[in-house]
Amino acid sequence: MQRLGFASVYRLTRSCIVASSCSTTAATHPTPILQPEVQHTKIFINNDWHDAVSGKGFPTTNPTTGQVIGQVAEGARADVDIAVRAAREALSRGSPWCQMNASERGMLLRHLADLLYRDRVYLASLETLDNGKPYIDALHDVDFAIQLYQYFSGWSDKVCGQTIPVDGDFMCYTKIEPVGVCGLIIPWNFPIVMQALKLAPALTMGNTVVLKPAEQTPLTALYVASLVQEAGFPPGVVNVVPGFGVTAGAAVAEHMDVDKVSFTGSTEVGRLVQQAAGRSNLKRVTLELGGKSPCIVLPDADLDFSAQLAHDALFFNMGQVCSAGSRTFVQEPVYNEFVERSVELANKRKVGDPFNLATQQGPQVDLDQFNKVMANIKLGSKQGAKLLCGGKRFGEIGYFIQPTVFADVTDDMTIARDEIFGPVQSIIPFKTLDDVIKRANDSRYGLAGAVFTNDLNKALQVAHGLRVGTVWVNCFNQHKVAAPFGGYKESGFGRDLGECALQAYTEVKTITIKVSP
Repeated sequence: MQRLGFASVYRLTRSCIVASSCSTTAATHPTPILQPEVQHTKIFINNDWHDAVSGKGFPTTNPTTGQVIGQVAEGARADVDIAVRAAREALSRGSPWCQMNASERGMLLRHLADLLYRDRVYLASLETLDNGKPYIDALHDVDFAIQLYQYFSGWSDKVCGQTIPVDGDFMCYTKIEPVGVCGLIIPWNFPIVMQALKLAPALTMGNTVVLKPAEQTPLTALYVASLVQEAGFPPGVVNVVPGFGVTAGAAVAEHMDVDKVSFTGSTEVGRLVQQAAGRSNLKRVTLELGGKSPCIVLPDADLDFSAQLAHDALFFNMGQVCSAGSRTFVQEPVYNEFVERSVELANKRKVGDPFNLATQQGPQVDLDQFNKVMANIKLGSKQGAKLLCGGKRFGEIGYFIQPTVFADVTDDMTIARDEIFGPVQSIIPFKTLDDVIKRANDSRYGLAGAVFTNDLNKALQVAHGLRVGTVWVNCFNQHKVAAPFGGYKESGFGRDLGECALQAYTEVKTITIKVSP
């Protein structure tokens, strides 16, 4: 059993990844819009656009140049109050949204997916402008968001209660109902994906929402709001309030008339969201937070293949991924050879203009994130890790950082324990399988992990031994719309994606009827 059949699966996985990689050449993608027009910068409530109550605005910046793209309405507590009232009214008995058949909700979501597909080039270009990620990656993000709306639309009329055979002369059944008004707070690293990740299941189950996009990247969320209106969603069902986390975000988390909050972001802010929910009305909370995911390479794995995927696991999206493989554990017999390949890959990585279809790495999202990553690089060297390449600013304009590789990293170093959220690979040697599982679990995080091996028994030993929400074998960051995703420990609780995601947006009502003898 140790190898029988597994090697062929491994080769098939590799061939699929290679084929997928080949399909991302410039020739297969539509040309980006180099200067996409910003169409919406106001607050979206009740299917209409509003200035902030305060009249204030805040700048959103192009991280490639550091220049301001434009001013966005700065929502705060007063604006959240108006948005929540609109969402609550849209849930009232007799409203168009509450009277709508479940199948009709599904049709609206599919229509929204069609509109995203129609405007996918514009959306991807706008994301690249506002976020700095390479255009091809942004285009893939839009396509994944489309898949999310399509997938969850199919669940609208398929979530059922149960008839329960209780003792006595009773008929007992359960009814699945929406939670109510949902506050959705999304991060800046995958803005359009995160919006769909939360909007799609919430709307599928008949909830209404107030969405607070990240202040660094509000533009695609506001454009999707216009598509929600075009798709035909009733007023008040979807409301989008851009603003800062400490004002607008806190107002959503604390609001007494918000029934549920879904937050994706840092562990530190996740704690504040949970505390705010507890101080107010004990609203339901789901949190998808930080990670320090182990990427474990065993000697029997194909070294070129595992080095490439470990590289991609860390450097994808400029390292700004909660599930990034930011602790690369390599068994000693192949450690030195693996390090050489990793340095070679990092030195070849193309950094630059994200609108260039050949670019693999754009800038960090803003100056604060740039400074945080650079401080971690400096600390890594100070604590004794061996800096083999990178470690400096790339270019003179924008927030670019050279792909950076550290070797001989130890478990007690800050770069091996804290989430860096940047293009910094830490390669760590290990001796035995039991040793690496124990060390991989010695983290406050538990979001994801991976193992590269051609041995089924060892793969399962790692997969079952890691205290994380997702384990990938001979692959990484393979997020599928039907597969649950979420963390253990300080990586949060609750699950996005798949049928599991629907549970966070529903209540179960039990109805018991006395049957007369």
